[in-house]
Amino acid sequence: MSFVLKLKYFFEEQGFHIASRLAEKLGMRTNSVRLFFIYISFVTAGLWFGVYLTIGFVMKLKDLVRAKRSSVFDL
Repeated sequence: MSFVLKLKYFFEEQGFHIASRLAEKLGMRTNSVRLFFIYISFVTAGLWFGVYLTIGFVMKLKDLVRAKRSSVFDL
């Protein structure tokens, strides 16, 4: 087995072990804890993408409002 697959299996085993221990301590099902981590990762990634789009929109809006005119007759 290659090193990459061994590394992948190691991280999967440790990650599932963490989720199962956390679920055991909280008295929940393991699937619920895993789904929570999956959903929260999508939410946080989507949140920063939304911030990126908002900043881009504000910068474009600023350029439209503050158009540079070379003379008075460009109005």
